[in-house]
Amino acid sequence: MAATHTHVPFTTIPDVGLRAAAEVLAGIGDRWTVFVIHALWPGPLRHRALQRAVGDVSQRMLTFTLRRMQRDGLVTRTVRPAVPPQVEYALTGLGRSLVVPLHALYAWTVEHRPELAAARARHAAERAAG
Repeated sequence: MAATHTHVPFTTIPDVGLRAAAEVLAGIGDRWTVFVIHALWPGPLRHRALQRAVGDVSQRMLTFTLRRMQRDGLVTRTVRPAVPPQVEYALTGLGRSLVVPLHALYAWTVEHRPELAAARARHAAERAAG
């Protein structure tokens, strides 16, 4: 993470339900997790193919993301006996269940993109005006 990132511990959130939601959203709502889910939706991929499909992600960040997703039960990692060993990643049923809500969020962003852009422009103009 960048040195400028400020981590607020989830234990500071007083509502237990909200704290649980925040913990889950922190894991599934980050940029790379969303891209990995999108890339794996059609089917399993080997690590290098997954890295190409995700795009501008470092090997280190992709590995970190995949390990976290595997820990959370969103992806499976299968090692195929070969020389060198072939590692393949696939969405689990739990991971696949995220596709519908993520698609809904994507559709919302497409629908409201002009409004978001206008709000950002207004905000920038207000800040520039002083």
